[in-house]
Amino acid sequence: MKIHAEALLFDNDGTLLSSIDSVRRCWTRWAQEYGVTAEDFSGIELHGRTAVEIIAELLPADRVDGALARIEQLEVEDVPGGVVVLPGTKELLGSLPARRWAVVTSATRPLGEARLREAGIDFPVMIAAEDITRGKPDPEPYLLAARRLGVDPARCVVFEDAPAGLRAGRAAGMTTVALATTHERAELVADAVVTDLSAITVQVTAAGVEISTAD
Repeated sequence: MKIHAEALLFDNDGTLLSSIDSVRRCWTRWAQEYGVTAEDFSGIELHGRTAVEIIAELLPADRVDGALARIEQLEVEDVPGGVVVLPGTKELLGSLPARRWAVVTSATRPLGEARLREAGIDFPVMIAAEDITRGKPDPEPYLLAARRLGVDPARCVVFEDAPAGLRAGRAAGMTTVALATTHERAELVADAVVTDLSAITVQVTAAGVEISTAD
């Protein structure tokens, strides 16, 4: 499949890199510290959501700010050694001009930046949890990324591993490419589904970027 675009927008965790073990360690410790039962915690979806949304489901409103600061501290401290670069990430990003791509993450900016630095990834533009009022699956994060890059949303391609992120991309009117890194292919609704970014090749032209999918 070939896709023509002006900008590529990448989710971070599960798309460019993986910190799943770190996430589980930190949130398990956080739940214990805040007295969240294993039963309550087991029903919470962690992946692809902002921390404040997760915490708001588990704690009273007056405890959210402190709890948010604590989980960010735990996760940032756990970054060293807790990040794995996923296949194809370095090669793909290294072939793109700076103003042709952005990272769109549900993490806070300090955490997102720490994970990317640990992975050795220099990023031109990042949309993080502090930049938005509504997280994925709302289209706001991806629409903001397109605006920051100065590109029509219809000329953007979203790369995501989570159903919520793919819904956000579709709602933004963007082409979506799903990566089967954290979910089964049957769970992923997108214009194209690939194993990971190693299945993607790009050719940069004067008009934008031509994307080819191998899967």
